Amino acid sequence: MLKVRIITTMLWNGSTLVKGKQFENEKRSAGSALTTVKIYNSRDVDEILFFDISKKNKIIDKDFIISITDCVSVPITIGGGIENISQMNDLFEYGADKIAINSIIYKNPNVIDEASKRFGSQAITVSIDVRKVNQKYECCYNLGKNKSDKKLKDLLIECVDRGAGEIVINCINHDGLMKGYDNELIKLTSSLVNVPIIASGGAGNYEHFYDAYKNGADAFAAASIYHFTEHTPAKAKKYLLKKKVPIRENFIIE
Repeated sequence: MLKVRIITTMLWNGSTLVKGKQFENEKRSAGSALTTVKIYNSRDVDEILFFDISKKNKIIDKDFIISITDCVSVPITIGGGIENISQMNDLFEYGADKIAINSIIYKNPNVIDEASKRFGSQAITVSIDVRKVNQKYECCYNLGKNKSDKKLKDLLIECVDRGAGEIVINCINHDGLMKGYDNELIKLTSSLVNVPIIASGGAGNYEHFYDAYKNGADAFAAASIYHFTEHTPAKAKKYLLKKKVPIRENFIIE
C-alpha cells in the first residue's frame, strides 16, 4: 500500500520565505529560507516543495539552491518559473530530486513529454492552480493572474498522458485560509488520473489532512499550519496513525 506523505510547502522570494492568502500580492514574511528548511528537515517532514515566486526574470541562483539542497535529507521538489529542459537539468545538478512545473504547461505542454523522457516521470511534478467561480473550476497560472481556456478534466488527463508523475492540485479560494482543502476538487482529481495526488491550499489542522485522504489525496502539502502555529509534521503523523492512515512511522517523539 502506498504510504501517504507529509509535505511542507515553502514559497521563496529572494532568500526570504513568504506566505500569502488566495494568491494576493501582499505576502507575510515567514523567515529565512535556509534556516526554515533546516528546521523542517529535523521535524520529520517527508518531502519539501520549494517554489520561487519572485517576479524577476528567472536566473537560477546556483549557490542558493545548492545551499538549500545540501542541508536536507528528504526529497526536495523545486519549482517556480521553470520554462525549459536546460533549467530543469541545472536544478537536478544542483540537488533537486524533482521538478515542479506550472505556467509552462499551458504555453508549451510538450515540455512534459520531453522532461519525462529525459529525467523520468517520477521526477516531474505538475502543479495546477484552480479558482472556483460559479461552482466551476477555472485553471489559472502566473500566480493566478492568468486564466486558461483549458478545462480542468482535459488538462489533468493531458498532463498525465504526457508523462507527469504526480499532480499538485491547489484551490486558490482556499489558499492560506487554514479552513481546509477543497475536498471536492481532490475527489474529482483523484477520479480522473492514476498518479499520486498532492492536496494543497487550506490546511489548518490535522483533521484537514484526514479529510483530504478520504477524498483521494496521496500526500498533503501545507505551509501556514507549520509556519504560524504549533503544529508539526511529526504530530500530524501521530494523528493520522491513530486514524489508521498508512504513513511513514519514523516520526520524532514530541
